[in-house]
Amino acid sequence: MPLWLEVAITVLVGVATGVLSGMFGIGGAVISTPAIRALGATALQAIGSTLPSILPSSIAGSLRYRRENMIRPRIVVLTSSLGVPASIVGSRLSDAVPGNGHALMILTALLVAYTGYRTAFPTVRTLERSGKPLSDEWWRLAVIGLAAGMLSGLLGIGGGILMVPAFLAWVGLPLKETIATSLACVGIFAIPGTLTHWYLGHINWTFAAALAVGVIPGARLGAHFTINAADRVLRYSVGAALGIIAVIYGAGEVLALIN
Repeated sequence: MPLWLEVAITVLVGVATGVLSGMFGIGGAVISTPAIRALGATALQAIGSTLPSILPSSIAGSLRYRRENMIRPRIVVLTSSLGVPASIVGSRLSDAVPGNGHALMILTALLVAYTGYRTAFPTVRTLERSGKPLSDEWWRLAVIGLAAGMLSGLLGIGGGILMVPAFLAWVGLPLKETIATSLACVGIFAIPGTLTHWYLGHINWTFAAALAVGVIPGARLGAHFTINAADRVLRYSVGAALGIIAVIYGAGEVLALIN
């Protein structure tokens, strides 16, 4: 495939990635990772090369959400306090997982499926209904940050795959605030993960730069959809989209592992 065509396709993938990121608060790598694998990236390059595009996607979408006062800054700070160092640890461990990266891709598919199910059919625990102030939830946020940061570095998916269902079902944020707050955290987690994967030589900068070009307009479009969508429509849209992606994603990696 000519380089110009590869770059053009990757930019379009970046737009789709940005839309998914802005809509669902999950980083969007569930699209970009298998897409650049199909375009020739190795499994570890597919993990590392998506992270540099997560930051501009997060910034573009978060600025739109901030205008609507949907981001919870204290939750971002508390979640990121352990998420950032955990992201570095996860990035360092990516080489140690057996299966030449395929096992990590299959794990990602399972997490995508879980997130889709939990978002469409949540077990909601609201802070308002529980009567507890946010300060009493710090340990939940610390655990979420630790796990999400580890996944961000290990799988290159930004951590939103875990934060979205956790903020909904475990902390009890409303859906739109969950998406907006998760997206802000995703951008912070991507910084140390990007630097560590760069050091490890896992980033193909042609793919990374092309994705970054596309994600910015895509994230703004995705955030606009979420802000104006009814909660019920948004839940089922997230669940259906992620379920389809998980099946396609997981099946492709299982076949690659077998072959």
